[in-house]
Amino acid sequence: MIGPRLETTRLILRPPVEGDLDGWAALDADERVTRYIGGAKGREQAWLGLATAAGMWTLRGCGLFSVIEKHCGTWVGRVGPWLPEGAIGTEIGWAFAGAAQGKGYATESARAATGWAFDTLGWTEVIHCIDVGNTSSIAVARRLGSTWLRAATEADGKVVQVYGQTRGHWLASGAA
Repeated sequence: MIGPRLETTRLILRPPVEGDLDGWAALDADERVTRYIGGAKGREQAWLGLATAAGMWTLRGCGLFSVIEKHCGTWVGRVGPWLPEGAIGTEIGWAFAGAAQGKGYATESARAATGWAFDTLGWTEVIHCIDVGNTSSIAVARRLGSTWLRAATEADGKVVQVYGQTRGHWLASGAA
């Protein structure tokens, strides 16, 4: 496994491994969960997404973490630095399985990933690219201390709302 292991009170964040495919594919197949992140995908497309996330760790020194519940070892989602070619900026993104939503996992894990990106990667700004209808993710971004910055168009042509904050704001807010 390439990359760090982060722990929060309830979660383990680590780079994805092939054994995460069942959880990753189940999340990607869920139409409700994926409606704001490109829609449902089949297992083969999910494998490509998992492989991309794992490969980003080698190519960029960062990438999405798999999020694991500490108490039972269940894969519940993905969170972390997302910096593909053509990225709008230094993004922290997240997606969680339906059964894991509403438990505060997105905020808890994104807070850990954001702190890691500022402290370890030396990022000076973190953004979150969110579909305008995704009120749950907008709420997570706000709980992290991010504010609306602008609308932007992603490489695939999708218009998103960009929320974010600087490292200085992060440190001043006491979220670190």
